[in-house]
Amino acid sequence: MIERGHTVTLVAPPDTPIAAAAARIAVPVVPLPIHSKRPGSLRSLRCWLSEERPRIDVVNTHSSTDSWLTAIACATMRGAPPMVRTRHVSTTVNNLPTTRWLYQHATTQIVTTGQALKRQLVRDNGIPPGRITSVPTGIDLTRFVPGEPCLARARLGLPQRATLGIVATLRDWKGHDYLFEAIALDREKWRGWGLVVVGNGPHRPKLEAHAAALGLSDCIHFVGQQDDVVQWLQALDLFALPSYGEEGAPQALMQAMACGIPVVSTPVGAIEEVVEDEVSGLLVIPRSPEALAAGLGRLRDDRPLRARLAAQARARAQRDFGINLMLDRMETVFRRVLENH
Repeated sequence: MIERGHTVTLVAPPDTPIAAAAARIAVPVVPLPIHSKRPGSLRSLRCWLSEERPRIDVVNTHSSTDSWLTAIACATMRGAPPMVRTRHVSTTVNNLPTTRWLYQHATTQIVTTGQALKRQLVRDNGIPPGRITSVPTGIDLTRFVPGEPCLARARLGLPQRATLGIVATLRDWKGHDYLFEAIALDREKWRGWGLVVVGNGPHRPKLEAHAAALGLSDCIHFVGQQDDVVQWLQALDLFALPSYGEEGAPQALMQAMACGIPVVSTPVGAIEEVVEDEVSGLLVIPRSPEALAAGLGRLRDDRPLRARLAAQARARAQRDFGINLMLDRMETVFRRVLENH
């Protein structure tokens, strides 16, 4: 957005990864103590919004805490800017009166990262479809490109063997446990393969213990959070994301497809809008190690199928996942909000 001539300011707690990441790429950051839905957080945000109001056209919130704080702050200000609420996940939204106020009155427009999330809000929460716009998250197609796995593995110090990977926060609903169990079910056929787990999160100790209990510690590499995920994706021969809840349209899945990697995932959230089953990847039943093992086994054993799905995945990404398409759509949302405010 900055490259397109817009003025962008990120407001975030000072000790968060996004604040540090924004500073590294020269996005202006205002550090505010908005960690929680508490009076002190509300006062800090309201004070800043009041001071900056002449320079703010629209506020875009992205999670529960910042949405509630912004909504209440703006409701108690004169001439407050409109709020656009982006929803990235398919977590259930309750129908309490306060939540209905947040979504149907305090929010000017809702953006979801997939049509499935939009349908969910319309069906379960009675939000008028016109108040919701689906804008899939875009990725930088100049960075996420196919690479040579052997060269990438050499650069990263990984063993020179076929490699399956997952890039995701280490949370239970991302399905790491089921991935480990799927590998263990077909242990002999996976001998000679490695599994790279990219990401950090609250379930890392539990996942490491589970891998050890399954006897997989020798083939699984937990490499933690990586700022440059491209080289890790380029080191892979297969990609899996066996999520079973709360997904929108996962960026890691789109990034893997853009890198020309055959993918196996589940029809959860808006994933079916990203992966067309049997065309640009394989979709299997969630929370089923057996189904996941079968899908991964097909790709492991069928090199022509891997090549075909990888090519289709790359073509799909180039056609539909580019960041400029997302920015075009978000500019349209912001302009429409301003025109109607």
